[in-house]
Formats: sequence, structure tokens, C-alpha cells
Amino acid sequence: MKYGIIGYSGRMGQAIEELFAEAGHQLVYKKDEKTTKEIEKPELIIDFSLKEAFAETVAIVKAKEVPLIIGTTGLEAADFAKLKELAAEVAVIQSFNFSIGINILSELIQKVNNYLDQDWDIEISETHHRFKKDKPSGTAIMLSELLDQNPEMHSKRLGSEFGEHEIDFASTGELLTLKHRAYSREAFSKGVLISAQKIINMEPGFYKFSQILK
Repeated sequence: MKYGIIGYSGRMGQAIEELFAEAGHQLVYKKDEKTTKEIEKPELIIDFSLKEAFAETVAIVKAKEVPLIIGTTGLEAADFAKLKELAAEVAVIQSFNFSIGINILSELIQKVNNYLDQDWDIEISETHHRFKKDKPSGTAIMLSELLDQNPEMHSKRLGSEFGEHEIDFASTGELLTLKHRAYSREAFSKGVLISAQKIINMEPGFYKFSQILK
């Protein structure tokens, strides 16, 4: 397929380009805050840029009338409203985390949540590389929304950590811990590749990555 990346010079943009090249796909549109390069019209757009570029991303996708895969973090309710408006015209796949493991973790959290009452304490801890700006991570927020109560959340920004999320459930007599750790950005770029291969043939609509996996 012929695809475009907004935020192509970032860490995730580079990881996506590398994996897609191995799969035989062609990057025909590149954009970051300083540069735009278009060889020809892409069949889809992938956005892993900053929240500040969100409005421009929506405008580009509308102008090109192609599907969008977006993993930008820090999006707020108003941004999601715009994404859902866009989804009336093209297919949109959104997630704060495109790793398969995190989506398995999400299902496990929902199962645990079904057994808990208010006597259980819940805390979420997340660790990412020093350059990640948002705290807590979009993934931590996504996981917290799966629970019936609002958990305490803790964030660390250390070195080159790709991403670790730990959820602790504790009563006065026992402790249950669920944990996911990414060892490379390939954990996320594989999920983007799965999404790209499917979105080409999808009808307009707003989809979560968890729906694509199923």
C-alpha cells in the first residue's frame, strides 16, 4: 500500500516506516513540524505527531479523503468529537496504545473489575522515556477508564524506557498485580501495520484498535 505519516521524524514514525518497508509498503507522504514531502497521494494517513498538530491532521485527511490511523496522545473530549465527525466521511482507527499485549491486558483488567467491590484499592503505575511529555500516559488513562472506581495513578519518566504499565489491586488480605512492558517500539508498530492492512477496505466509521484485533 501507499501510505503517509504525520510525525514521520519522531521515534514512532521511524519505527513504523521501518516495519512497513519490510512488509513492502511505500511511504509516499511525509510530514512533521518543519517538512512536508509528497511523492503521490497516499491511500491512508498515519498520525503519531503531537496534539498541537491535531487540527492540521484532520484538515489533511479531509482534503485527501483517505482513512486515518491515529495514535497521538493527549487528545481531549473536543478532539474525539472532531474525530467522530471525520469518521462520518472516512474510516478512523484510534488508540493510545497499538500493542497487542496492552489490549490483552485491557481484557484482563475488565475481568478483574467484575469481581471487585469498593473495599479494594487500585493503583496504576506507568514508566516511559524521558522525552514523553504527557503525564499520566494516554494508555494509563485508557486503562483507568475500564474500572468502576478512579484509581490512583503514578508516572515516571526515565531514560529510554519504551513503556511499562502496572495495575495493583489490593484488599486488606491480598494483592493482585497485572503488568505489561514493551521492549521495543515494534510492539506498537505491529499493531499499526495490522490496522493499516484492514482500514484500506473498511467503511467510514470510528473504530478502536481493540475492535480491529477482534
